[in-house]
Amino acid sequence: MSARPAAQALRQAEHLCRERGVRLTPQRRAVLELVCASPRPLSAYEILDRMGDGARIPAPPTVYRALDFLLRQGLVHKLASLHAFIGCAHPEHPHASQFLICAACGEVDELEDEPLMRHLTAAAQAVGFLPEQPVVELLGTCAQCRRKEEDPS
Repeated sequence: MSARPAAQALRQAEHLCRERGVRLTPQRRAVLELVCASPRPLSAYEILDRMGDGARIPAPPTVYRALDFLLRQGLVHKLASLHAFIGCAHPEHPHASQFLICAACGEVDELEDEPLMRHLTAAAQAVGFLPEQPVVELLGTCAQCRRKEEDPS
């Protein structure tokens, strides 16, 4: 994943939340930390499992509320095709993202191609379609996995 290290993402999230006048509660922070520290996208139930301390596991609505907050603040993205969440590479400004998802290793890279999004939005509007969540997900094979396929030794 091309995201920043988890510690850096958490510092930026704390700063952005202070600046926006919203609270990054311990629960929200814990969810964000798990998402940002993971080498691959996590489902809500994977987050829930990792939050359990062995004796006590938080209720699913707790995790979903935290994820909703993090999504609204642009700190994480939801990958619909994977039913999973990934930390945002640049949460400091609202943006439409494109994701390159490797089917072989699970690597996800976030792109921010504004001309592409303008073109897609214009094409949608030309046929009377109003996009609500302008997210593009491309499933394929990353360069590293392609190299492994070409040279399996």
